[in-house]
Amino acid sequence: MPELPEVEVVRRGLERWVAHRAVAEAEVLHPRAVRRHIAGADDFTHRLKGHRIGVPSRRGKYLWLPLEDTNQSVLAHLGMSGQLLVQPQESPDEKHLRIRVRFADGLGTELRFVDQRTFGGLSLHDNTEDGLPDVIAHIARDPLDPLFDDEAFHQNLRRKRSTIKRALLDQSLISGVGNIYADEALWRARIHYERPTAGFTRPRSAELLGHVRDVMNAALAVGGTSFDSLYVNVNGESGYFDRSLDAYGREGLPCKRCGTPMRRRPWMNRSSYFCPKCQRAPRVSS
Repeated sequence: MPELPEVEVVRRGLERWVAHRAVAEAEVLHPRAVRRHIAGADDFTHRLKGHRIGVPSRRGKYLWLPLEDTNQSVLAHLGMSGQLLVQPQESPDEKHLRIRVRFADGLGTELRFVDQRTFGGLSLHDNTEDGLPDVIAHIARDPLDPLFDDEAFHQNLRRKRSTIKRALLDQSLISGVGNIYADEALWRARIHYERPTAGFTRPRSAELLGHVRDVMNAALAVGGTSFDSLYVNVNGESGYFDRSLDAYGREGLPCKRCGTPMRRRPWMNRSSYFCPKCQRAPRVSS
């Protein structure tokens, strides 16, 4: 699934091409695309019509379009293959087009939600006092948020009594980090993914956070990570950070730091990639 850098790239594109435009009409072409909008497709399109989209917002991996004149937002679930594309109105429909939003202006472009696997979708929700859709109010701030609390992260990390990769993927502790960027940050920090969180010192937590931020900013600079055509920005372009990955997907290739062959291990129905020399496994107490 897209992680923070990929979602932020999409958010920036939407801010440029969609913000402050009034909706003329919306069209739902597949009911699964609005299944999280409990009132159904007709209610979804009716509630969007005539409203102006505000500045798109993001927290972690979650992206939403606030409606300027209401206390509601359209939450976008990209899922495994969801794409938000800004296309010329005359462009042919994509094969997996699920939702179309037309605007009441003369710019000649429309917003399309395309989703091959139909795991994603759009839904309308009330906002909290902080301006978040209420269904994601429990999501923690992400490490690129200016208000992210490093000290609170350290304290909560030690209290987790978990292992470090599990903690990094816990969206109630720190949002936006997924499997790819967790492996990348842990490789940079020389930390094994099964290291217990209880033993993290304040300097070690700060160092790891620095690597998380660095790898995310590096990915943002090149448009995110694309392994196939399913993740693209609003113009349909892929990201290029996959060419710069140090750990993820590099099983059997030499570690870029020490030359030891990288390893992959099954982990929580996913994979963890690491260097067995640079990222030594924690000792198991007898």
